[in-house]
Amino acid sequence: MARLRGPDGCPWDREQTRTSLKPYLLEEAHEVLEAIEGSDPRAIEEELGDLLFQVVFHAQVARELGEFAMADLLVRLCDKMVIRHPHVFGDASVGTAGEALTQWEVIKQRQAEAAGRQRSVIDGVPRALPSLLRAQRMQSKAARVHFDWPDATAAWAKVNEEVAEAARALVDGDRRRIQDELGDVLFSVVNVARLSGIDAEEALRGAIEKFRRRFTDMEADLIAQGKSLGTAAQEEMERSWEAAKARERAGGAPERAENGDRP
Repeated sequence: MARLRGPDGCPWDREQTRTSLKPYLLEEAHEVLEAIEGSDPRAIEEELGDLLFQVVFHAQVARELGEFAMADLLVRLCDKMVIRHPHVFGDASVGTAGEALTQWEVIKQRQAEAAGRQRSVIDGVPRALPSLLRAQRMQSKAARVHFDWPDATAAWAKVNEEVAEAARALVDGDRRRIQDELGDVLFSVVNVARLSGIDAEEALRGAIEKFRRRFTDMEADLIAQGKSLGTAAQEEMERSWEAAKARERAGGAPERAENGDRP
């Protein structure tokens, strides 16, 4: 990395700054997630390497600015892990993952107080996270100090309450209130997902991918009938959509007839 940024290095690498690198850091993180979803170890290995390269890149920039080096970053990370895992590296004892997370938050709080900083339990959740993920992380942090619903069923009752409020806002036609109430609906749905052990972001990605598959199958079905989304009637699109759903549930889309008739 030092050579890439050096006088005889790469012109592109030399001109990068922390700000210019931000999109690449985010992009590489998402590519790691995509590789994990694909369950291909070689792809995961490659994408983790690309993500690590971004960390090394930022560490080199910091070194050039006289702030810290990669070794400093790693020492600080190791020290943090030792301090926050006294049940592994010390004499503390925890019995469950939940107890370990609660202990983690207590230690972070003590460190903040020792440094003279005011710190909320829900601090540390980046604003730049996707909203569903941010909601789930914030809810999880609050749950570590037992500010939570007893179970997913209780949280679902709140969803129904929020949906009713959103419905009333729609009837009233107040756009600002509609936005506020829909936000409450989404936030309460995330609670149900979290308490059910489901990642809300992953669930929505799955729903989006399912919609993509069915929509493209519906398009292909209409094309096989000599039609298009621009010319098909609403009823025709609905029939093709339901057919696409049925094919998917049956295990895949069958081959279409040559003459355009639905198989």
